[in-house]
Amino acid sequence: MFRSSLAPVTIFLMLASVAPVSAANRQIKGPVTAEVVKVIDGDTVLVEAMPWPDHKVSTYVRLRGIDAPELRSKCPAFREVALQAKSELTSLVEGERMVQLTAISGDKYFGRVVADLKLSNGTRPAELLLQAGLVEPYNGRTKSKRPCPGD
Repeated sequence: MFRSSLAPVTIFLMLASVAPVSAANRQIKGPVTAEVVKVIDGDTVLVEAMPWPDHKVSTYVRLRGIDAPELRSKCPAFREVALQAKSELTSLVEGERMVQLTAISGDKYFGRVVADLKLSNGTRPAELLLQAGLVEPYNGRTKSKRPCPGD
């Protein structure tokens, strides 16, 4: 009886002694195979990842290194580019049965992960979107406020 009452205390002390580590600081090298289910916007996709045999995990993936304009921006010019970025990303992943995720880490908002996404032909959509001028480079810091063209 004495032993069973110590178990919860022991577990708590073990967990409390571990230094907290932010999910954004941990990284899985990968690759993890995934299927793109849906393009959410110009820098985010919904995937079914397969981290283990016969297991699927649905999660949102933010493409590492880029930032697309927001689809709900108050600025019409930004909304237009956001739609173009989403359309281009949709075209890039269309027909791809499987993609590879690497350098996978938690996002600061914890509703998704951040990862490099590579298509079966080896191309990285994030790089193509950057080259097309539809997204900006992004390193996880605070975004700069840009004025709406025409204001």
